[in-house]
Order: sequence, then C-alpha cells, then structure tokens
Amino acid sequence: MKLLTAKRIAVLMGGQSAEHEISIRSGRAVWTALIQKGYDAIPLEVDSSVVGRLREVRGQIAFIALHGPGGEDGTIQGMLEVIRIPYTGSGVQACAVAMDKAMTKVLLEQNGVPGPRGFVLEQGDRRKPLPSGFKLPLVVKPVSQGSTLGITIVRKSRNLQKALDAAFVYGPAALVEEYIDGREFTVGILNDKALPVVEIIPQGGFYDFAAKYTPGATVYKAPAPLPGRTAKLLQALALQAHRRLGCRGATRVDFRLDRKGRPFLLELNTVPGMTETSLLPMAAKAARLSYEDMVEAILESALAREAEWAPQRHRG
Repeated sequence: MKLLTAKRIAVLMGGQSAEHEISIRSGRAVWTALIQKGYDAIPLEVDSSVVGRLREVRGQIAFIALHGPGGEDGTIQGMLEVIRIPYTGSGVQACAVAMDKAMTKVLLEQNGVPGPRGFVLEQGDRRKPLPSGFKLPLVVKPVSQGSTLGITIVRKSRNLQKALDAAFVYGPAALVEEYIDGREFTVGILNDKALPVVEIIPQGGFYDFAAKYTPGATVYKAPAPLPGRTAKLLQALALQAHRRLGCRGATRVDFRLDRKGRPFLLELNTVPGMTETSLLPMAAKAARLSYEDMVEAILESALAREAEWAPQRHRG
C-alpha cells in the first residue's frame, strides 16, 4: 500500500471551545484511521503550548480535527501558516468567514445561494422590537458557534429573551432567522466533489446538541430519499457555497427544504465532525468510501498546500 507521505502527521484535537469533547472524539477517530493506513501519526491535544509541542513531537503536517472557535475560525490555521506546517482543510480567510454565520449569509445570498431571512442582534440591542415582517417561530443562534450549541427555536414571544440569553453565552451577537418548516439535509464536500445528500430526522423534532450526540435520538438516511433533481440541486448549491467561500478539503453544508421544496442554506462547516457517527463519514459511506479512505482524501488537502508553499520557500 502506497502512502501519500512519509512525514509525521500531528492530529490536532481538543482545544478550548465548548466543542472540546466532540473534537477529542473526532481526533482520535482520525488518528486511528491514519495508523490503520500505515501513516506516522500522533494525537496532539491543543492548548496554549501547541507550537512548542508540535516541535517537540516533530510534527510535519497538521490534520485539523478542532471544532468551534480557535479550531475552525482561522486561528489555528493562521498559526500553522506562520510556522509553515501544512494543514488540512480550508485556509484562514475561508474559515474566518464561514465561522461567522451572519457574514456567510450575506456573502452567499449575494451570490445566489438562498438562506432564511434573518438579522443580527447585539447584546445591547436585545430589548429592541423585532423588525417588521418577522413573526414566530424564529430560530435564535450564536453568530459564531457550532454543534448547534446555544440554538433555540422560539415559538412563543415570551421565550425570545431566554433564547437570546442562551445564544449570548457563546458571544456578543446572535443571529435571528425565520424558521423554515420542512425537512433537514446535509451535503458533504470532499476535495471539490459533492457527496450523496443525507437526510436528518431528529426524533424530538429539533436537531440540537443532544439530538446530534445521543444514540438513537436522530434517524439518518443516506442517501436521502429525494428526487434526483432535488438532490442534484442541493449538491450544486453546497458546492457553490464551498467554492464561493474559498474552501478546500472537506466541508459540510446544511440545508432545509420547505414544504414547497425550496432549499435554504443554514450554514457551512469548514471542520466537520469526524466521529464514526458524524454526518461527513456517513455521506462518504453512502459514496462507498471507507472512513479510512475519506481521512486519506482529506490529508491530500495538506499535501496540496505543502506543494503550493514549496516555491515560496525556494524564493526565500
């Protein structure tokens, strides 16, 4: 079996975000897959000493399995750019934009990718009345957070302030959007190719953190039972969003289809979950790609970045 690289791969996981434990699970699954493939890989939990520890363990390539702020907002990517360690996935700018749901929304809607109508509320604006044209139910979520942390569906006006409180735990701004009544789907992108669509059916009616990570709480259908034309539309929109933000490697794009079959993009994730029960591996499996082969395909994005950097090193 031919390896893509003989260099030592540090799998970066953990970090200091609210998604620490999920990141550990993702990272350990990735590390195990790389070892099974025959790569020289080591797990590395990220903290403030990560630069020194990368040098200590002689990490030459970084496989990023960090979720949430610090991991998929351009922070770790920027650090790796400075110390010139090639890394998997999207670059600094794409990660920073995608982590900001409000900015992503504006940018994609300007480029023809539809999303739910919404607006941003800062903590100091929380008592302001809703803009005209908005009515319940609404979805309230942090502008910069993942794993559906801090997200609430508000069906009664008296619950709006409580929902804002939950969102403000994770940052000073909340994105408030109209609720799209319908079905939920996700599309994985792997090296600029769309994977089969996955349908998400939470048994409690709401795909929150517990529904994501509690066994049996959500039913998944991969590939999703959709007309071919609709599946292709979701894949095309996901790929359009991926490219417009300048993403690379693996991303995951979440959608809802309303009762009329119209698609609405919810968000784009530049470091999707990588546990064996996560959505990206599920989509890869539907494409007849093993978990180990999917991990190796993501590794290719780091090697492509390394090749791009090589001429710059020579010029230096």
